[in-house]
Amino acid sequence: MAGINPTRINLINLKKRVVVARKGYGILKRKREILVLEFLKMLRQSSESRSKLNELIQDSYKMVETASTYVGNFELEEVALHMMETNPVKMEIRNIMGVRIPRIERQQGSAALGLMLFSTSLAVDDINDTFTRATNAIIEVAQREQGLRRLVLEIDKTKRRVNALDYKVIPGMIAQQRYIRMRLEEIDRDTFSALKHVKKKLAKKVAE
Repeated sequence: MAGINPTRINLINLKKRVVVARKGYGILKRKREILVLEFLKMLRQSSESRSKLNELIQDSYKMVETASTYVGNFELEEVALHMMETNPVKMEIRNIMGVRIPRIERQQGSAALGLMLFSTSLAVDDINDTFTRATNAIIEVAQREQGLRRLVLEIDKTKRRVNALDYKVIPGMIAQQRYIRMRLEEIDRDTFSALKHVKKKLAKKVAE
């Protein structure tokens, strides 16, 4: 193999590197397994959150139709005009095996109060409740799907590293070890043959 100096110190260093690479391989495999389990868990939760969101959105628009029947579109438009901006969200980061997963929460505020002050009907108040729950569900879905994307990227990256160690790096170092051993054995045989030849010459000179 080109670029490899067949010395005993290189053979020792290669053995150490193989040990380290195998430990790294085991750690990466375990990391990949944990990430896949977390992904499957989050995927199930995301599917449940999406189903819940779809139901809440349907309920919200049904509430709008009901309120429109009771109070009319004019009052609904008036209420909408006086609505405060929705409460902001805050985002924190949690770490799963080195993957930064966002956690998004809606901050408490008085947006609901703004609607209640201009509400003259329970039907209108129900709109607020259902749309508030739908907004919270949207935030939950966004959080889970963002986490899923990041997990997929990290799983793919970890998989490539595991495969590289398993199919290229470790086998390559083992092949280098075999090559160095073979070359050292050849050198030992050549040295032994040379010593035998010198010994015969010395013996011949002594005999003469």
